[in-house]
Amino acid sequence: MTIEKKIGPMDLSTFKSKGQKFSMLSVYDYPTAKLASEAGIETLLVGDSLAMTVLGHPDTISVTFEEMLHHVKAVSRGAGNSMVVADMPFLSYQTSTRDAVKNAGKFLKEGRADAVKIECGRNSFKTVRAIYDAGIPIMAHIGLTPQSSGQLGGMRVQGKSINNALRMIDDAKLFEEAGAFSILMECVPSDIAKLVSQEVSVPTISYGAGPHCDCQGLVSSDVLGLFQQFLPKFSRRYTDLSKQIRQAFKSYHEDVVSEQFPAEENCYPIPQQTLDDILSALEKRKI
Repeated sequence: MTIEKKIGPMDLSTFKSKGQKFSMLSVYDYPTAKLASEAGIETLLVGDSLAMTVLGHPDTISVTFEEMLHHVKAVSRGAGNSMVVADMPFLSYQTSTRDAVKNAGKFLKEGRADAVKIECGRNSFKTVRAIYDAGIPIMAHIGLTPQSSGQLGGMRVQGKSINNALRMIDDAKLFEEAGAFSILMECVPSDIAKLVSQEVSVPTISYGAGPHCDCQGLVSSDVLGLFQQFLPKFSRRYTDLSKQIRQAFKSYHEDVVSEQFPAEENCYPIPQQTLDDILSALEKRKI
């Protein structure tokens, strides 16, 4: 499953042209990124979902740019040949195109990411274009955009009405025109996502947008069963590491309390003669 060469935006376009599906996983640290890359996952998203899954915030807008940059650096170190996409957090790109380009550039220059992603509204064309014009690969995120969920009526499926579906298709084409190398759709009816995928030439990525997209993405914490608060309808839990980790911690605690840990094999030995000499020296100090 080893990825033979570094994955980039052009590779994703090649996958789409060949009808080859690929995967994305939201990861937040070095060891998880390393394991994901070794498993053959082509694209790694350092999502602002880390606000909830890693930092314990109630929503995604609480995470800062500095916190995101910290995690992007860690993921990039472990990503191997997988492509790393940095998710731009709330207010890191909405304030001005200058801020957007500057912060996106930091993700590449300091974080060693390969691309950035922004949650796009109708007024995001200039932002996407400015980042693209600066030579920074950019992924557009449409559908449910959690950073602006208050304007969307909450965390709900998008594109269910005729007007919203048509607007989503138009938005996807607009952001492709602005320079986005791919379109990520979150919580979108699969039939609408299929139409979007047919209308744009760039790859489409599904986070709850059905099977017709070119790529499927999930959050690693959901896949591993580490985030227990809720599991989105579109997600799938492949194992329950939380249960295994909790049991491991409990066993460790019990071994400490019962004095079964540390055992002899966990201790560093010292030659008996050296120990005798130390004890003798201590005795002489008491005289």
